[in-house]
Order: sequence, then structure tokens, then C-alpha cells
Amino acid sequence: MKDLSQLATAPKMISSLELFDHWQGHRRVTRRVIEAFPDDKLFEYSLGGMRPFADMVKEIMGMSATGVKGLATDNWEPMKELDYHAGTSNASSKTELLATWDKVSDMIVDDWQKIPKQRFQEIVLAFGQYEGDCYGIILYFIDNEIHHRAQATVYLRTLGIEPPAFWDRD
Repeated sequence: MKDLSQLATAPKMISSLELFDHWQGHRRVTRRVIEAFPDDKLFEYSLGGMRPFADMVKEIMGMSATGVKGLATDNWEPMKELDYHAGTSNASSKTELLATWDKVSDMIVDDWQKIPKQRFQEIVLAFGQYEGDCYGIILYFIDNEIHHRAQATVYLRTLGIEPPAFWDRD
């Protein structure tokens, strides 16, 4: 492999605002994927032993909201109403799920603004178990969302529904 060590001193390529905007584009696509699901399939339909998309969305919301709050405050306690793993995330209809998605989006905006600029380069122990630099933790949140959205895209296609364009992030 080629030695890329000289890149370590290169200027940063992306600002925290650009990273935030990039993620929010993905969140807009994911919201459209939720909207594309028929009400009767969102909480029940699955393939190959995977979870229904609603369960994946609950995981995404809990990780995102708690994660950004944790990066801003170093408080990684899951919010009870968003704790997918404890089974306390209670949205049970598409309307409730989308309302919670929008609430989480607002929380992310509020908490993102509280993250000090230098914090993005700091090493943290996210959720008390995942060590990494803050920007890497955020990239994981984005990767996890894209991964689950891709699973949902397969679900939609098997239901005969054209999924929203992943490249249209407006």
C-alpha cells in the first residue's frame, strides 16, 4: 500500500456544518423511504430473518438522538422514549413514527449546535462501549442509517414499490 502519511498534515476537507448538512440529506431520504411504505407493511414486513423497517427506524432514531446528545454533553444515557433495545420506543403507526422522526431531527439540530468545534477531533467512548473520534462516531451513525435504508429499499422493491431516489437528498 502506498504511504499516505503526508496527508496527515493536510487541511481538513469538510467542516462540521458540511458534515451535518450531508447527514441531514440522508435523513431526508430515509424519511421519504418511511413515507413510501404501506401502513400495513412498515411494522410487519421482513425478509430473510431481518427486522421490519419500523424496528430499524427506531434503532436509527435512538442511536442518532442519544449519540449527538452524547457528543455534545458526554451523557450517553438512552432516552427512554427512544430506547429501541429496551423496547421502550413506542411508535406503533406510520404517523407516530414520522412524528418521532421529526422530533429526533429537531433534537439533532439543537444538540449539534452544542458540540464544541474541537470536540470533533476528540476520542470518546460512545454509549460507554465504542471508542473513537467524534467525527468517526458520526460517520458510523450515517453508515448505519444508509445500511438500514438499503434494506428497506429491498423491502419496497419486493413489494412492487419504487423506492425514493437515494441521490435526491433535497
